[in-house]
Amino acid sequence: MKILVVDDEPLARQRLLRLLQKLRPEAECFEAADGVEAIAQVRAEEPQILLLDIRMPEMDGVEVAGQLLNESAAPAVIFCTAYDEYALEALRNHAIAYLLKPVREKELEAALQAAVRINRAQLDSLGVAGAGREEVVSAGHRGVETLPVAEVRCFLAEDKYVRACSPSGDILLNDSLKDLELEFKARFLRVHRNALVARAHIARLLRSDEAWLVELTGVAERPQVSRRHLSDIKAALTG
Repeated sequence: MKILVVDDEPLARQRLLRLLQKLRPEAECFEAADGVEAIAQVRAEEPQILLLDIRMPEMDGVEVAGQLLNESAAPAVIFCTAYDEYALEALRNHAIAYLLKPVREKELEAALQAAVRINRAQLDSLGVAGAGREEVVSAGHRGVETLPVAEVRCFLAEDKYVRACSPSGDILLNDSLKDLELEFKARFLRVHRNALVARAHIARLLRSDEAWLVELTGVAERPQVSRRHLSDIKAALTG
């Protein structure tokens, strides 16, 4: 695994590199001091994961992430910043996680696990057809609404509609769950006859009474896991 740390503050870079040495001693780590250098390093070294500061001179982290979206070997982006007002921009640029400085070891570990599950190299290995469109669309009494697929934590079949759940809110889709499963097979995993969950946002598997539930990052929904799909979700959690 290759990881690139980008921050214009040397002390901040060194702190992240020390954490990575502890959490991922097998990883090959690089560093860059600004956005221009970061893009050059990504193209030269093709890291799977990018730990990216936001406020930097010349080119900030949001601009870097936006440019890298079009790269054929784009890394999974984890923003590490002292400011919380850029969270929405982070989501728009498909960031895996948004960590506030000083970055805590436990939070970094969770973000690294998520990044490994859904980095672009993994999506490519599963085939472009499994990535699907970038947004889902709802046309209802509230008008036309769109939701980036990168924000969706789960699709839940309910009556005549499918509900797409995200931290920013839910929308109702006319798509069938089966069609969504076929379109997004690289990103979403069937866990029940009425539920698909985002591989990148699986937090853990929980036992509740007689049922298994999957906890997802950023939402309260905990879809039930059927016995038939239990082994699939365990395999996803263990990579």
